[in-house]
Amino acid sequence: MPAPIDEATVRHIAHLARLKLSDDEVHRYTQQLVAILEYVQQLNRLNVDGVEPTAHALPIVNVLRPDEPREPLGAEKALANAPQKAAGFFALPKVLDQEGA
Repeated sequence: MPAPIDEATVRHIAHLARLKLSDDEVHRYTQQLVAILEYVQQLNRLNVDGVEPTAHALPIVNVLRPDEPREPLGAEKALANAPQKAAGFFALPKVLDQEGA
């Protein structure tokens, strides 16, 4: 069984992650991590002999369409629902000024 999680361990993990935690947060996270590890211990005690490993509980298949060449959408259709457009392009607010780019 792994070493129990205590507040010193939570503080150490927070330090490694460069997180500043209040005393209340350290106490709360300690309780939460202990509860998580106790649940993992319960799962480890389950008998899973004969259970096939799966990546997902339900059968999932890829639903992508075939990659076949088609006619392009065209600027007029692409811009049809654009809230703002200018000279055949999407018009967007300036994000970066030239000095910071």
